[in-house]
Amino acid sequence: MNTTASFPKGPIKKIDGDAFSLNGDDIDTDRIIPARYLKCVSFNSLGEDVFADDRNEKQGEHPFDKKENQGCNILIVNANFGCGSSREHAPQALMRWGIRGIVGESFAEIFYGNCLALGIPCATASKAKVLQIQKAVVHRNNQNWTLDISRERINNEEESWDLNIEPGPKEMLLKGDWDATSQLIANEEAMKIKLSTLPYLNNF
Repeated sequence: MNTTASFPKGPIKKIDGDAFSLNGDDIDTDRIIPARYLKCVSFNSLGEDVFADDRNEKQGEHPFDKKENQGCNILIVNANFGCGSSREHAPQALMRWGIRGIVGESFAEIFYGNCLALGIPCATASKAKVLQIQKAVVHRNNQNWTLDISRERINNEEESWDLNIEPGPKEMLLKGDWDATSQLIANEEAMKIKLSTLPYLNNF
């Protein structure tokens, strides 16, 4: 778990760090964060509970528990990652654990959107290419990795792989438009002026 990582903000052009792999298709949001943790008042503690049941079953051998993966911020997954319910707690838990970018074969649509809303890029590649990246992650652990949003590429110190990022999300990440809250704050005065002109909000 990367407790020192700051949350995403502003334009996101690339993510530097270390990568690790979580193998398996159809990993759903119930596994990412079990339903009993949805009662939380805030998202702050969810990082500690990400994959809670899977980790308990693996007794320290789950990728999110292994010593060599602590501090990693790029996650490599397989097909249909984040399927199941639409709970935003799943990407919130991953972000609070320290994940800042995800590469996989495919993502569930709502999960993908929830990640984008937090500034977590989700890039895709073919099955064969993802398997190559996962193999490289295992054999080249603790190398420097870069997930380059603008170039749609992931690389370590020896190899690189081309990825796919949808044009709309890519533009939002590069410009910083993914952060709706910051946009609202930055345009507070313009919003106040607009609100003052709306008759159904004035002179009641």
